[in-house]
Amino acid sequence: MNGFDLSADTARGALASLHGDESAEAARERYAIAVWCQLIEPGDSVAGRVIAARGPVAALEAVLAGGPVPEVTARELAEGRKRWLPRLSARAVDASLATAAARGVALVTRSDPSWPSQLDDLGPHAPLCLWVRGDVAALRRFEASVAIVGARAASRYGDHVAMELAAELAAGGIAVVSGGAYGIDGAAHRATLATGGLTAALLAGGADRSYPAGHTQLIDDIAQSGVVASEVPCGSAPTKWRFLQRNRLIAALATATVVVEAGWRSGSLNTAGHAAALSRPLGAVPGPITSATSAGTHRLIREYGAQCITSADDVRELLGLAPRTDAVTGVDAGRTGEATRVRDAMSTRSWRQSTDIARRAGMAADAVEAILGLLRLEGSVETGAEGWRLRTAAG
Repeated sequence: MNGFDLSADTARGALASLHGDESAEAARERYAIAVWCQLIEPGDSVAGRVIAARGPVAALEAVLAGGPVPEVTARELAEGRKRWLPRLSARAVDASLATAAARGVALVTRSDPSWPSQLDDLGPHAPLCLWVRGDVAALRRFEASVAIVGARAASRYGDHVAMELAAELAAGGIAVVSGGAYGIDGAAHRATLATGGLTAALLAGGADRSYPAGHTQLIDDIAQSGVVASEVPCGSAPTKWRFLQRNRLIAALATATVVVEAGWRSGSLNTAGHAAALSRPLGAVPGPITSATSAGTHRLIREYGAQCITSADDVRELLGLAPRTDAVTGVDAGRTGEATRVRDAMSTRSWRQSTDIARRAGMAADAVEAILGLLRLEGSVETGAEGWRLRTAAG
Protein backbone atom coordinates (compact mmCIF):
# COMPACT_ATOMS: atom_id res chain seq x y z
CA MET A 1 0.00 0.00 0.00
CA ASN A 2 2.77 2.38 -1.05
CA GLY A 3 4.23 2.12 2.45
CA PHE A 4 1.99 4.93 3.73
CA ASP A 5 0.97 4.48 7.37
CA LEU A 6 -2.74 5.02 8.09
CA SER A 7 -2.72 3.30 11.47
CA ALA A 8 -4.59 4.71 14.45
CA ASP A 9 -1.31 5.35 16.28
CA THR A 10 0.06 7.41 13.40
CA ALA A 11 -3.21 9.33 13.07
CA ARG A 12 -3.43 10.08 16.77
CA GLY A 13 0.19 11.16 16.88
CA ALA A 14 -0.24 13.58 13.98
CA LEU A 15 -3.49 14.97 15.38
CA ALA A 16 -2.45 15.07 19.04
CA SER A 17 -2.22 18.87 19.21
CA LEU A 18 -5.50 19.39 17.32
CA HIS A 19 -7.83 16.54 18.27
CA GLY A 20 -6.11 14.47 20.91
CA ASP A 21 -9.22 13.02 22.54
CA GLU A 22 -10.76 11.19 19.56
CA SER A 23 -11.42 7.49 19.20
CA ALA A 24 -9.06 5.46 17.03
CA GLU A 25 -11.53 5.27 14.14
CA ALA A 26 -12.38 8.99 14.29
CA ALA A 27 -8.66 9.87 14.34
CA ARG A 28 -7.98 7.67 11.30
CA GLU A 29 -10.82 9.32 9.39
CA ARG A 30 -9.69 12.86 10.23
CA TYR A 31 -6.08 12.01 9.39
CA ALA A 32 -7.14 10.47 6.05
CA ILE A 33 -9.01 13.69 5.23
CA ALA A 34 -5.87 15.69 6.01
CA VAL A 35 -3.96 13.40 3.62
CA TRP A 36 -6.58 13.84 0.90
CA CYS A 37 -6.26 17.62 1.31
CA GLN A 38 -2.60 17.29 0.35
CA LEU A 39 -3.35 15.09 -2.65
CA ILE A 40 -6.20 16.90 -4.43
CA GLU A 41 -7.08 20.34 -5.66
CA PRO A 42 -10.41 21.90 -4.59
CA GLY A 43 -13.45 20.57 -6.42
CA ASP A 44 -11.88 17.28 -7.59
CA SER A 45 -15.07 15.34 -8.37
CA VAL A 46 -13.29 12.03 -9.04
CA ALA A 47 -11.86 11.98 -5.53
CA GLY A 48 -15.19 13.28 -4.24
CA ARG A 49 -17.10 10.33 -5.70
CA VAL A 50 -14.68 7.72 -4.37
CA ILE A 51 -14.65 9.25 -0.90
CA ALA A 52 -18.45 9.61 -0.85
CA ALA A 53 -18.83 5.91 -1.68
CA ARG A 54 -16.16 4.45 0.61
CA GLY A 55 -15.31 7.04 3.23
CA PRO A 56 -11.93 8.81 3.42
CA VAL A 57 -9.94 5.93 4.93
CA ALA A 58 -11.12 3.12 2.66
CA ALA A 59 -10.99 5.41 -0.38
CA LEU A 60 -7.37 6.31 0.36
CA GLU A 61 -6.44 2.67 0.98
CA ALA A 62 -8.03 1.65 -2.34
CA VAL A 63 -6.23 4.37 -4.29
CA LEU A 64 -2.87 3.55 -2.69
CA ALA A 65 -3.33 -0.19 -3.25
CA GLY A 66 -3.33 0.32 -6.98
CA GLY A 67 -6.29 -1.94 -7.79
CA PRO A 68 -9.60 -1.13 -9.47
CA VAL A 69 -12.07 1.30 -7.88
CA PRO A 70 -15.50 0.64 -9.42
CA GLU A 71 -16.98 3.99 -8.33
CA VAL A 72 -15.07 5.74 -11.16
CA THR A 73 -13.96 4.71 -14.63
CA ALA A 74 -10.55 3.13 -15.14
CA ARG A 75 -9.43 6.21 -17.06
CA GLU A 76 -10.62 8.61 -14.34
CA LEU A 77 -8.82 6.54 -11.72
CA ALA A 78 -5.60 6.33 -13.71
CA GLU A 79 -5.58 10.09 -14.33
CA GLY A 80 -6.48 10.71 -10.69
CA ARG A 81 -3.60 8.61 -9.43
CA LYS A 82 -1.24 10.53 -11.72
CA ARG A 83 -2.44 13.78 -10.10
CA TRP A 84 -2.56 12.57 -6.52
CA LEU A 85 0.30 10.19 -5.81
CA PRO A 86 3.19 12.57 -6.58
CA ARG A 87 1.87 14.72 -3.74
CA LEU A 88 1.78 11.88 -1.20
CA SER A 89 4.00 12.89 1.71
CA ALA A 90 3.55 12.12 5.39
CA ARG A 91 5.98 14.95 6.13
CA ALA A 92 3.80 17.47 4.28
CA VAL A 93 0.68 16.26 6.08
CA ASP A 94 2.37 16.48 9.47
CA ALA A 95 3.70 19.95 8.65
CA SER A 96 0.24 21.26 7.74
CA LEU A 97 -1.24 19.84 10.95
CA ALA A 98 1.58 21.30 13.04
CA THR A 99 1.10 24.71 11.42
CA ALA A 100 -2.63 24.49 12.06
CA ALA A 101 -2.03 23.78 15.74
CA ALA A 102 0.45 26.63 16.05
CA ARG A 103 -1.91 29.12 14.36
CA GLY A 104 -5.06 28.03 16.16
CA VAL A 105 -6.63 26.50 13.05
CA ALA A 106 -9.13 23.66 13.54
CA LEU A 107 -9.79 20.87 11.03
CA VAL A 108 -13.57 20.64 10.70
CA THR A 109 -15.12 17.66 8.87
CA ARG A 110 -18.64 16.46 8.06
CA SER A 111 -18.65 14.32 11.20
CA ASP A 112 -18.28 17.39 13.41
CA PRO A 113 -21.42 19.05 14.88
CA SER A 114 -20.24 22.46 13.64
CA TRP A 115 -20.12 21.38 9.97
CA PRO A 116 -22.27 23.73 7.81
CA SER A 117 -24.44 21.20 5.98
CA GLN A 118 -25.35 23.63 3.18
CA LEU A 119 -21.88 22.99 1.71
CA ASP A 120 -22.99 19.44 0.95
CA ASP A 121 -25.27 20.86 -1.76
CA LEU A 122 -22.13 20.96 -3.91
CA GLY A 123 -22.34 17.17 -4.26
CA PRO A 124 -19.11 15.54 -5.50
CA HIS A 125 -17.58 19.03 -5.66
CA ALA A 126 -18.19 19.66 -1.96
CA PRO A 127 -15.15 20.27 0.25
CA LEU A 128 -13.88 17.36 2.34
CA CYS A 129 -13.27 19.68 5.27
CA LEU A 130 -12.70 23.25 6.33
CA TRP A 131 -9.57 24.51 8.02
CA VAL A 132 -11.01 27.13 10.36
CA ARG A 133 -9.47 29.95 12.34
CA GLY A 134 -11.91 31.66 14.68
CA ASP A 135 -15.22 30.60 16.18
CA VAL A 136 -15.78 27.07 14.87
CA ALA A 137 -19.24 26.85 16.44
CA ALA A 138 -20.29 29.94 14.46
CA LEU A 139 -20.21 27.88 11.24
CA ARG A 140 -23.72 26.70 12.13
CA ARG A 141 -24.96 30.29 12.24
CA PHE A 142 -24.69 30.90 8.50
CA GLU A 143 -28.02 29.31 7.66
CA ALA A 144 -29.42 32.86 7.39
CA SER A 145 -26.63 34.70 5.59
CA VAL A 146 -25.79 36.68 2.49
CA ALA A 147 -22.64 36.69 0.38
CA ILE A 148 -21.66 40.25 -0.52
CA VAL A 149 -19.04 40.21 -3.26
CA GLY A 150 -17.75 42.45 -6.01
CA ALA A 151 -14.89 44.25 -7.66
CA ARG A 152 -11.48 44.50 -6.04
CA ALA A 153 -10.97 47.87 -7.72
CA ALA A 154 -14.26 49.16 -6.33
CA SER A 155 -15.46 52.71 -6.72
CA ARG A 156 -16.39 54.93 -3.78
CA TYR A 157 -20.01 54.27 -4.66
CA GLY A 158 -19.46 50.51 -4.56
CA ASP A 159 -17.62 50.63 -1.25
CA HIS A 160 -20.36 52.76 0.25
CA VAL A 161 -23.20 50.52 -0.95
CA ALA A 162 -21.40 47.38 0.29
CA MET A 163 -20.89 48.95 3.71
CA GLU A 164 -24.48 50.17 3.94
CA LEU A 165 -25.92 46.78 3.01
CA ALA A 166 -23.58 44.78 5.25
CA ALA A 167 -24.02 47.08 8.25
CA GLU A 168 -27.81 47.05 8.18
CA LEU A 169 -28.09 43.33 7.46
CA ALA A 170 -25.56 42.43 10.17
CA ALA A 171 -27.35 44.68 12.66
CA GLY A 172 -30.49 42.68 11.88
CA GLY A 173 -28.82 39.36 12.68
CA ILE A 174 -27.94 38.25 9.15
CA ALA A 175 -24.41 36.89 8.76
CA VAL A 176 -22.21 38.19 5.93
CA VAL A 177 -19.97 35.96 3.81
CA SER A 178 -17.21 37.19 1.51
CA GLY A 179 -13.69 36.45 0.33
CA GLY A 180 -11.45 38.81 2.31
CA ALA A 181 -10.22 40.59 -0.84
CA TYR A 182 -9.67 44.29 -1.44
CA GLY A 183 -12.63 46.39 -2.55
CA ILE A 184 -16.19 45.18 -2.00
CA ASP A 185 -15.18 42.14 0.10
CA GLY A 186 -13.19 44.23 2.55
CA ALA A 187 -15.90 46.89 2.79
CA ALA A 188 -18.54 44.25 3.62
CA HIS A 189 -16.35 42.59 6.27
CA ARG A 190 -15.42 45.91 7.94
CA ALA A 191 -18.99 47.14 8.12
CA THR A 192 -20.16 43.85 9.61
CA LEU A 193 -17.46 43.94 12.27
CA ALA A 194 -18.26 47.57 13.05
CA THR A 195 -21.85 46.65 13.88
CA GLY A 196 -20.87 43.62 15.96
CA GLY A 197 -22.24 41.19 13.36
CA LEU A 198 -21.01 37.78 12.26
CA THR A 199 -18.87 37.48 9.14
CA ALA A 200 -16.89 34.74 7.41
CA ALA A 201 -13.92 35.18 5.10
CA LEU A 202 -13.34 32.20 2.82
CA LEU A 203 -9.75 32.18 1.57
CA ALA A 204 -8.17 30.63 -1.51
CA GLY A 205 -4.95 29.84 0.34
CA GLY A 206 -4.33 28.36 3.77
CA ALA A 207 -6.28 29.75 6.73
CA ASP A 208 -2.99 30.25 8.54
CA ARG A 209 -1.89 33.06 6.20
CA SER A 210 -3.66 36.30 5.37
CA TYR A 211 -4.18 37.10 1.73
CA PRO A 212 -3.93 39.77 0.53
CA ALA A 213 -1.15 40.77 2.91
CA GLY A 214 -2.64 44.25 3.18
CA HIS A 215 -5.68 42.69 4.88
CA THR A 216 -3.71 40.91 7.59
CA GLN A 217 -5.26 42.99 10.37
CA LEU A 218 -8.76 42.70 8.89
CA ILE A 219 -8.54 38.92 8.61
CA ASP A 220 -7.17 38.71 12.15
CA ASP A 221 -10.12 40.83 13.32
CA ILE A 222 -12.56 38.52 11.53
CA ALA A 223 -10.99 35.51 13.26
CA GLN A 224 -11.49 37.19 16.65
CA SER A 225 -15.29 37.15 16.42
CA GLY A 226 -16.18 35.26 13.26
CA VAL A 227 -14.75 32.70 10.87
CA VAL A 228 -11.72 32.57 8.58
CA ALA A 229 -11.86 29.33 6.59
CA SER A 230 -10.29 27.47 3.69
CA GLU A 231 -10.60 24.00 2.19
CA VAL A 232 -6.87 23.77 1.44
CA PRO A 233 -4.39 22.86 4.20
CA CYS A 234 -2.27 25.33 6.12
CA GLY A 235 0.74 26.47 4.15
CA SER A 236 -1.09 26.35 0.80
CA ALA A 237 -0.62 29.27 -1.56
CA PRO A 238 -3.59 30.95 -3.27
CA THR A 239 -3.65 30.22 -7.00
CA LYS A 240 -5.98 31.32 -9.77
CA TRP A 241 -7.70 27.92 -9.79
CA ARG A 242 -8.14 27.98 -6.04
CA PHE A 243 -9.69 31.44 -6.20
CA LEU A 244 -12.24 30.22 -8.74
CA GLN A 245 -13.01 27.12 -6.69
CA ARG A 246 -13.16 29.15 -3.47
CA ASN A 247 -16.03 31.12 -5.01
CA ARG A 248 -18.25 28.03 -5.01
CA LEU A 249 -17.83 27.81 -1.23
CA ILE A 250 -18.89 31.43 -0.80
CA ALA A 251 -22.03 30.77 -2.86
CA ALA A 252 -22.79 27.50 -1.05
CA LEU A 253 -22.26 28.74 2.52
CA ALA A 254 -24.54 31.77 2.05
CA THR A 255 -28.31 31.65 1.67
CA ALA A 256 -28.16 34.26 -1.11
CA THR A 257 -25.50 36.13 -3.08
CA VAL A 258 -25.45 39.85 -3.85
CA VAL A 259 -22.96 41.29 -6.33
CA VAL A 260 -22.39 44.98 -5.59
CA GLU A 261 -19.96 45.91 -8.36
CA ALA A 262 -18.41 43.77 -11.08
CA GLY A 263 -16.73 44.34 -14.40
CA TRP A 264 -17.86 42.52 -17.52
CA ARG A 265 -15.51 39.58 -16.79
CA SER A 266 -15.20 39.94 -13.02
CA GLY A 267 -14.46 36.92 -10.84
CA SER A 268 -17.56 37.90 -8.87
CA LEU A 269 -19.64 36.71 -11.81
CA ASN A 270 -18.10 33.28 -11.18
CA THR A 271 -19.51 33.39 -7.65
CA ALA A 272 -22.88 34.45 -9.07
CA GLY A 273 -22.76 31.51 -11.49
CA HIS A 274 -22.18 29.07 -8.63
CA ALA A 275 -25.10 30.60 -6.71
CA ALA A 276 -27.37 30.18 -9.74
CA ALA A 277 -26.22 26.58 -10.24
CA LEU A 278 -27.13 25.87 -6.62
CA SER A 279 -30.52 27.57 -7.10
CA ARG A 280 -29.56 30.11 -4.46
CA PRO A 281 -31.21 33.56 -4.72
CA LEU A 282 -29.07 36.06 -6.63
CA GLY A 283 -29.13 39.85 -6.48
CA ALA A 284 -27.12 42.64 -8.10
CA VAL A 285 -26.78 46.34 -7.32
CA PRO A 286 -27.20 48.68 -10.31
CA GLY A 287 -24.75 51.50 -10.88
CA PRO A 288 -24.12 54.31 -13.38
CA ILE A 289 -24.48 53.04 -16.94
CA THR A 290 -21.14 54.72 -17.72
CA SER A 291 -19.28 52.78 -15.00
CA ALA A 292 -17.18 49.81 -16.13
CA THR A 293 -17.32 48.44 -12.59
CA SER A 294 -21.10 48.07 -12.89
CA ALA A 295 -21.16 46.45 -16.34
CA GLY A 296 -21.18 42.98 -14.79
CA THR A 297 -24.00 43.70 -12.34
CA HIS A 298 -26.14 45.15 -15.13
CA ARG A 299 -25.41 42.01 -17.13
CA LEU A 300 -26.59 39.84 -14.23
CA ILE A 301 -29.85 41.77 -13.99
CA ARG A 302 -30.46 41.86 -17.73
CA GLU A 303 -29.35 38.40 -18.82
CA TYR A 304 -29.38 36.15 -15.76
CA GLY A 305 -32.44 37.21 -13.82
CA ALA A 306 -30.64 38.66 -10.81
CA GLN A 307 -32.92 40.70 -8.58
CA CYS A 308 -32.25 44.44 -8.53
CA ILE A 309 -30.93 45.37 -5.08
CA THR A 310 -31.21 48.96 -3.85
CA SER A 311 -31.54 48.48 -0.08
CA ALA A 312 -31.04 46.03 2.74
CA ASP A 313 -34.78 45.33 2.68
CA ASP A 314 -34.38 44.13 -0.92
CA VAL A 315 -31.80 41.64 0.36
CA ARG A 316 -34.08 40.54 3.17
CA GLU A 317 -36.78 39.91 0.58
CA LEU A 318 -34.26 37.88 -1.41
CA LEU A 319 -33.72 35.77 1.71
CA GLY A 320 -37.47 35.32 2.19
CA LEU A 321 -37.53 37.55 5.28
CA ALA A 322 -39.87 40.39 6.14
CA PRO A 323 -38.56 44.00 6.14
CA ARG A 324 -37.28 45.22 9.47
CA THR A 325 -40.06 47.09 11.21
CA ASP A 326 -37.55 49.32 12.96
CA ALA A 327 -35.64 50.15 9.78
CA VAL A 328 -35.87 53.38 7.85
CA THR A 329 -36.38 52.52 4.20
CA GLY A 330 -34.08 53.48 1.38
CA VAL A 331 -30.72 55.17 1.65
CA ASP A 332 -31.53 56.77 4.99
CA ALA A 333 -31.31 53.41 6.80
CA GLY A 334 -28.43 53.66 9.25
CA ARG A 335 -27.26 56.96 7.78
CA THR A 336 -30.26 59.26 8.33
CA GLY A 337 -28.15 62.17 9.55
CA GLU A 338 -25.66 62.19 6.69
CA ALA A 339 -28.28 61.77 3.96
CA THR A 340 -30.31 64.60 5.48
CA ARG A 341 -27.26 66.86 5.54
CA VAL A 342 -26.66 66.16 1.86
CA ARG A 343 -30.30 66.91 0.97
CA ASP A 344 -30.23 70.10 3.03
CA ALA A 345 -27.24 71.28 0.99
CA MET A 346 -29.13 70.80 -2.30
CA SER A 347 -31.84 72.67 -4.16
CA THR A 348 -34.79 71.66 -6.32
CA ARG A 349 -34.06 74.58 -8.70
CA SER A 350 -30.30 75.10 -8.78
CA TRP A 351 -27.79 72.54 -10.02
CA ARG A 352 -24.81 72.15 -7.72
CA GLN A 353 -21.51 70.34 -8.11
CA SER A 354 -20.73 67.60 -5.58
CA THR A 355 -17.84 69.65 -4.19
CA ASP A 356 -20.19 72.57 -3.53
CA ILE A 357 -22.69 70.24 -1.86
CA ALA A 358 -19.90 68.83 0.30
CA ARG A 359 -18.82 72.35 1.34
CA ARG A 360 -22.38 73.35 2.22
CA ALA A 361 -22.95 70.09 4.16
CA GLY A 362 -19.61 70.26 5.94
CA MET A 363 -18.72 66.76 4.78
CA ALA A 364 -15.92 65.07 2.87
CA ALA A 365 -16.41 65.13 -0.90
CA ASP A 366 -16.01 61.36 -1.36
CA ALA A 367 -18.62 60.63 1.33
CA VAL A 368 -21.04 63.04 -0.34
CA GLU A 369 -20.49 61.47 -3.77
CA ALA A 370 -21.26 58.02 -2.37
CA ILE A 371 -24.47 59.25 -0.72
CA LEU A 372 -25.50 61.08 -3.89
CA GLY A 373 -25.18 57.81 -5.79
CA LEU A 374 -27.51 56.08 -3.34
CA LEU A 375 -29.98 58.98 -3.37
CA ARG A 376 -30.02 58.76 -7.16
CA LEU A 377 -30.84 55.05 -6.96
CA GLU A 378 -33.66 55.92 -4.58
CA GLY A 379 -34.93 58.52 -7.06
CA SER A 380 -34.79 61.53 -4.75
CA VAL A 381 -32.02 63.37 -6.65
CA GLU A 382 -31.02 63.72 -10.29
CA THR A 383 -27.79 64.52 -12.05
CA GLY A 384 -26.88 66.29 -15.26
CA ALA A 385 -24.07 68.16 -16.96
CA GLU A 386 -24.39 71.01 -14.46
CA GLY A 387 -24.27 68.87 -11.36
CA TRP A 388 -26.91 67.59 -8.94
CA ARG A 389 -30.29 68.74 -7.65
CA LEU A 390 -33.21 67.44 -5.66
CA ARG A 391 -36.09 65.98 -7.63
CA THR A 392 -39.52 67.44 -7.05
CA ALA A 393 -42.50 65.20 -6.37
CA ALA A 394 -43.69 65.82 -9.95
CA GLY A 395 -40.23 65.25 -11.43
